[in-house]
Amino acid sequence: MRPFISFTILSTILTVLCCSLPAFADDEVCGACDKKVLVTGQYDHGTSDTFLIANAPGNEAAFRDEIHGQNFSLAVPDLVAGKYTIEIGLVELQRDHAGQRVFDILCGDQLIATNLDIFAAAGGKDKVIRIRAEINHPGDAAHGPLSIQFIGRRGDAKLNTFEIWNAAGASLVSMKVADLISGDDAAALVPPVVADPVLWKDATQPTEVRVKDLVSRMSLAEKAAQMHNTAPAIPRLGLPGYNYWNECLHGVARSGVATVFPQAIGMSAMWDTPLLHDIAHTIAIEARAKHNEYARTHNGDSAKYYGLTFWTPNMNIFRDPRWGRGQETYGEDPFLTARTAVAFITGLQGNDPKYIEAMACAKHFAVHSGPESSRHTYDAEVPERDFYETYLPHFEAAVREGKVGTVMGAYNSVYGEPATSSTLLLSDLLRKQWGFQGHVVSDCGAIYDIFANHKKVATAEEAAARAVKAGCDLCCGNEYAALPRAVRKGFITEAEMDVSLCRVLAARFRLGLFDPPEQVAFAQIPFSENDTAAHHALAMRASRESLVLLKNDGVLPLNRARIKRIAVIGENAGSAEMLVGNYSGTPSHPVTILDGIKSVAGSNVEVTYEPGCPLAVHKGESAKPEMLAAAAKAAAAADVIIYVGGLNSKLEGEEMPVNYVGFGGGDRTAIELPEVQVDLLKALRATGKPVVFVNCSGSAVAMVWAVENLPAILQAWYPGGEGGQAVAEALFGDINPAGRLPVTFYRSTADLPDFSDYSMSNRTHRYFSGKPLFAFGYGLSYTKFAYSNAKLDQTKVSAKDSLTLTLKVKNTGQRDGDEVVQVYFRHVNSKVPQPKLALCGFTRVHISPGETVSVSLNIPVERLRYWDTTTKSYVVEPGAYELLIGSASDNLPEKLSLAVH
Repeated sequence: MRPFISFTILSTILTVLCCSLPAFADDEVCGACDKKVLVTGQYDHGTSDTFLIANAPGNEAAFRDEIHGQNFSLAVPDLVAGKYTIEIGLVELQRDHAGQRVFDILCGDQLIATNLDIFAAAGGKDKVIRIRAEINHPGDAAHGPLSIQFIGRRGDAKLNTFEIWNAAGASLVSMKVADLISGDDAAALVPPVVADPVLWKDATQPTEVRVKDLVSRMSLAEKAAQMHNTAPAIPRLGLPGYNYWNECLHGVARSGVATVFPQAIGMSAMWDTPLLHDIAHTIAIEARAKHNEYARTHNGDSAKYYGLTFWTPNMNIFRDPRWGRGQETYGEDPFLTARTAVAFITGLQGNDPKYIEAMACAKHFAVHSGPESSRHTYDAEVPERDFYETYLPHFEAAVREGKVGTVMGAYNSVYGEPATSSTLLLSDLLRKQWGFQGHVVSDCGAIYDIFANHKKVATAEEAAARAVKAGCDLCCGNEYAALPRAVRKGFITEAEMDVSLCRVLAARFRLGLFDPPEQVAFAQIPFSENDTAAHHALAMRASRESLVLLKNDGVLPLNRARIKRIAVIGENAGSAEMLVGNYSGTPSHPVTILDGIKSVAGSNVEVTYEPGCPLAVHKGESAKPEMLAAAAKAAAAADVIIYVGGLNSKLEGEEMPVNYVGFGGGDRTAIELPEVQVDLLKALRATGKPVVFVNCSGSAVAMVWAVENLPAILQAWYPGGEGGQAVAEALFGDINPAGRLPVTFYRSTADLPDFSDYSMSNRTHRYFSGKPLFAFGYGLSYTKFAYSNAKLDQTKVSAKDSLTLTLKVKNTGQRDGDEVVQVYFRHVNSKVPQPKLALCGFTRVHISPGETVSVSLNIPVERLRYWDTTTKSYVVEPGAYELLIGSASDNLPEKLSLAVH
């Protein structure tokens, strides 16, 4: 999704009706002007979120709406010949830098503004500028109506307000874009006459009956408006406004203070699905607390980020560590992703027999994992077996087991068809084969991509119709405003629209949003349940469990009694922003790693701090030697050095401008630890003092020099709001780190195939033929474990059977610890190529020193399936298999044989 774009659909001001305005409209007219004003051309019409105008406070309502596009015109017909003065009001709400939006304004042959950059001209964002010009109009008969043309040079041109005066100074037109209404067929605005009793408000009626009753009372234009993420209120029906766009990737996001758990990749590193289920349930409680309070104070309406339909989790396979959004995922393995996602989805949605607590969304469906720079145009022509064995199974689990309420289509095409208009994905697989009962939403702007970037059709009407007919029910954007015209032109029927709208509105009914609050237990959750001490404690547990000890030559845990001075070096040590990654809420009491070290080390240990170097250098620049010198000086005076480096969400993330060496567009161009950090580590090691490296990142980092030369490395991910405390506790041994890698750490970028190649050949632990730096599932502990007595309850099975695997695990060390028991399988003599290993079971257990625990795992034989390209179906191949059990994909001491007949 594109979080920096925040347009919604405008509701018309005609009488009491609500309808959305057309994107790439035939025309729009001013409904509040004495004179006719007509807008034509290629444009979108949207409304911005809440904002404040810096240099004209109080005028926000006049500038909240805008027309933007590459080429559009505003015409005022029926003006007599003569001189006129025009004034165009503009404010930049979306662009963060000069040069991102540059355009021209013309009136006939007269150039009113050239290379206009609102950001530069106004001196920043959220500041109004007014462009005034004198126009000599020869009259409509000579050259047609007075017409102002807006032409984009870089990005879109735009318009917020317009006024025109005659030579005598009388104002003829004074309008804001909010005054524009659709020039579409008037019939689309007329609501039907329904004499039947109102059933949609009756909580005793079945949901299907209620939904159909509500839809039957809407005009065509109202239906189209309700099929956008920003669904306007319909006052005549008593329908509140609602925004379907809400985020809770690792805590309720973008709506102020909330409990912030570790980034998703870190939660996957816990390998603890019961804990993740509890985390998701906690997030749902905070979501309800925020929503209930907002709706209570806004007449039942819900705004963006305060709703209950959450576009989480991100279930894409992290197939390549260069992908900036990999931090949002559960890693590279489809089985681990499936189990983790199902735990999150069921925890978020709850188990109430009637109501969903908060609705989850499986995204981005499907075959989507970078590059960010081409996500709006690329076509994933993935090998058939990879499609069914890698890119689909976890989505299937989300639907069949998780009963996920929403699925989000991806930006890209799959096999030549945009994902949001793919009948294969949205109808054949999702609904017909897997039985999906919820609604599908497009990623934000993906419907626009169908015609503008994928060039699959020529117009917004065709794109909107194509998507709805394929099964995309809800548009994040405003392109479904073209649906009334699409109906008129025969691209789609109103009945086909009704099918999608019923699916969309059913979500609000399932959430209990139309029922009396006293009948919905979740509606009783007070705002005081947000960001509680108990929730913080759960987040701290998650932060602790997410940490992965990559290397330890005996330096860790640090002994307070033997240390007098610690030098903490690194930009990430003092960064609260790093803790949370992207798609996050705001922690109320952030604890940086530096804060945590100072707290945990105690008053008898002196802690000094130097940033040392930036995480990466701008292209064309170099590191500052004085920063490195200061860090080396502090390190030389210390007993131990803790370097906290890696990455942050300004370097890796979603489609964003990044001008650093080794990074681009949100992705990484190289997976190596940035050279500036390696140089600093070399200087720190040269002091002769032990160096502990804490790597913070949302992805695998190639750190060969560090592994070969430093005694201890801890992978901290983006550990959450108070994650600095957990990191410090792990360094000093107050907790025993036991996280495991959900991704492979490669040795270099050269180990990777082309980023845009979606074949799984030589990717991830299942297919990589080289030697990784750290293997999938890897992670050390401050104690040791021994495996024994692995057994299967049966060794000859059919494809429909289920196995029970038991074994004993003993803690042979001197301290408590968690062990993550992992089970992999491999084909002994398959007729077709197979993965080297494939994960099929895991569990995390806590074991005291000297204790032996019995571990039991249930493994359905169906998990051994693969996709048969001949029969076009999943099969479990008869023959011999091996089950391998251990603590990592490269440490599997127990082996069991199995025969499938």
